[in-house]
Amino acid sequence: MTHLLCIEELSKDRIWKLIDNAVSLKTERKKHGSHKVKPLDGQTWAMIFTKSSTRTRVSFEVGIRELGGSVMFLSSNDIQLGRGEPIKDTARVLGRMVHGAIIRTFAQKDVIDFANYSGIPTINALTDDAHPCQILADLLTIRERCGTWEGKKIAFVGDGFNNMSRSWMWAAKQLDFQLMIAAPEGCLPDENYLAHLDAPNVSVTTDPIEAVKDADVINTDVWLSMGEEEQTEKEALFGDYQVNSELLKHAHSSHIVLHCLPAYRGKEITEKVLEAHSDIIFQQAENRLHVQKSILCRLASYGQTFRGMLS
Repeated sequence: MTHLLCIEELSKDRIWKLIDNAVSLKTERKKHGSHKVKPLDGQTWAMIFTKSSTRTRVSFEVGIRELGGSVMFLSSNDIQLGRGEPIKDTARVLGRMVHGAIIRTFAQKDVIDFANYSGIPTINALTDDAHPCQILADLLTIRERCGTWEGKKIAFVGDGFNNMSRSWMWAAKQLDFQLMIAAPEGCLPDENYLAHLDAPNVSVTTDPIEAVKDADVINTDVWLSMGEEEQTEKEALFGDYQVNSELLKHAHSSHIVLHCLPAYRGKEITEKVLEAHSDIIFQQAENRLHVQKSILCRLASYGQTFRGMLS
């Protein structure tokens, strides 16, 4: 593992190991307030964000510093990407100056190209297609709250083909849980995508009650992703896909609710449901810190040498 670009690239064993290490790091931090081993000591990591962020930026900056590294934040206004410089040129420059990169942007291809051209460890912190760090945090939360994800039914209610639902599908393929996605027509993965996924434990429906029935975990996300805010016609499709008290009556009696945040109360989730499950949802947000530290620890050894020293 030299990069983390999407869940699809992770094996079942690798996912388990990343979660196990996140548990250890979380326990050590809570017990001692810091980490004895600093795998990023002497390293500088760049955070390249063309999408705004709260949890992702803070959790990565804190995580890098607590693991002994230095971090620089670069928005599209700070570097030449914002003026049209090709991603491959930016990658080849930064690959000679920093030890690793964390990218939050729109196109998945940009993250892949950066990883290929930079020669340094690259982490996908969110694209329109994938959100691997969030899925790992969600899995850690499920493990903490439910004991395991194995044998569980997980429901995703909302946009069935955004970065979160796609990432959940690939996680389900690798792991032993049932995933059912509920979304309106036009917001579900098509037959070709499902054939490529080839996961019999993943199913889709337009009926949110069917998806939530006896589910152990109910997951939702914003109806409109960043960059789609003006798509009011799309938003209007989701009226029946709100996670509310009535819908949750169909879930397993010991269900939990997850939301990767930010949440738009009164849209994809009600105020009442969010507050009733707020302890879990904000535990889920905190877990971003711990799983990302686990990822950074795994990639640290690959960040020891600048690309320029390898040329």
